[in-house]
Amino acid sequence: MEVERVQVIASVCAADGVMPPEFIRSEHEQPGITTYRGPAPEIPVIDLAGADRDRLTIAVAEASREWGIFQLLNHGIPREVIRELQRVGKEFFELPQEEKEMYAMEFKPGSSEGYGTKLQRELEGKKAWVDFFFHYVSPPARVNHAIWPKNPSDYRKANEEYAKHLVGLVDKMLTTLSRGLGLEEHVLKGALGGDGLELRLKMNYYPPCPRPDLALGVVAHTDMCAITFLVPNLVPGLQVFKDEHWIDVNFIPNAVIVHIGDQIEILSNGTYKSVLHRTTVNKEKVRMSWPVFCAPPGEMVIGPLQQLVGDESPAKYKPKKYKDYAYCKLNKLPQ
Repeated sequence: MEVERVQVIASVCAADGVMPPEFIRSEHEQPGITTYRGPAPEIPVIDLAGADRDRLTIAVAEASREWGIFQLLNHGIPREVIRELQRVGKEFFELPQEEKEMYAMEFKPGSSEGYGTKLQRELEGKKAWVDFFFHYVSPPARVNHAIWPKNPSDYRKANEEYAKHLVGLVDKMLTTLSRGLGLEEHVLKGALGGDGLELRLKMNYYPPCPRPDLALGVVAHTDMCAITFLVPNLVPGLQVFKDEHWIDVNFIPNAVIVHIGDQIEILSNGTYKSVLHRTTVNKEKVRMSWPVFCAPPGEMVIGPLQQLVGDESPAKYKPKKYKDYAYCKLNKLPQ
């Protein structure tokens, strides 16, 4: 089945200036109407350089309770490693369309990796203004290099180098989040599968859009995973829902954005909040982002940690296998 790519549609739109109706959101979603333009708070920024353990724990826990999102400075991933990740991803999306289609996930039933466009069911039948590429980067047993782009030739090297550095940052944040709940450092990672924790990278490609006031790159959602680490480029577009408003995230160069996802909210019994967010698009420029979704293996049962449940704090969520949670989330079914 041939799938119409947004990158191809955008090329046609650039020529005739017409916005396809299936990309025009309802008024309650249109960013031109719903984006808050008044003074708004900035998402928390946490500098890992020189922060002692206690101050770091307080800062991360507070940001995760109040916002579910924060930016990390001096995170330990070298700038050149991030630049290479961005370069090879950009070069992949600049390849001829027929070459990109060799990696199409739609032609591989049951696969959650590869090049794609539509990700999840939309109740109003609308489409998001984005193409993407998914693949695992950790643990090694989950990585399938056969699905990774062969062109550019150094794609694998750039992604493996990034993953090597990111794994350490993931561990640091999970241990810090555990401490913030008053738990031993290993508890959250252990509850998510320990060294079996799965890291899946997604390259998002948002082509220029003739009516960015009417369209969305990714619709409002929370991440179904445990925690997300995001490297965006410098074209703005990420928005979060805070205090009943959609506000723009002012990205700091060389920062990594951390999202709390659904599984951390569940494990913490609602103490930490999974952030509601969406992405807008740009009329003149390509936007790209590189989130890595950190999730438990599909067979892991995730529910509120027993240490956090009691007579005064009953469980707010039902334990469920992660694969079943993901299926319900993608298909808009009750959990």
